[in-house]
Amino acid sequence: MKLYAKTIPQTLPDWATLVTKSADLFEVEINDEHPSFQSLLEELATEIEPGTFGVKAEDLCSRLGIEMSNPNLHYLVEQAQNLISQIATHPDYKKLLSAGYQPDLNIADAQTALTYLQWELERNR
Repeated sequence: MKLYAKTIPQTLPDWATLVTKSADLFEVEINDEHPSFQSLLEELATEIEPGTFGVKAEDLCSRLGIEMSNPNLHYLVEQAQNLISQIATHPDYKKLLSAGYQPDLNIADAQTALTYLQWELERNR
């Protein structure tokens, strides 16, 4: 799991690793299977809606001393395009296609939707 933050503490827990740092954004990779992280999740868990328990991102970030970032949409679209390209070339995805997987919408549709969104964002700059 990854978090994108404006600020982070000088020392991160052993289950969190700083991946990248730019002028206004820290990318932190969380080992969500680490026992200490699991304990923290259990401690912070609340009933979000009747019968559904989870952890609110703001509670987790507050405990970690992280100020969440709201990355700009251009950045998110770029990331999504990169991920979709990785999915399209992934051996497991290719295996699904060769086994007859035929979704109503496909990878190309997703790429096209993101391209249209990117064009609109550039047009409205």
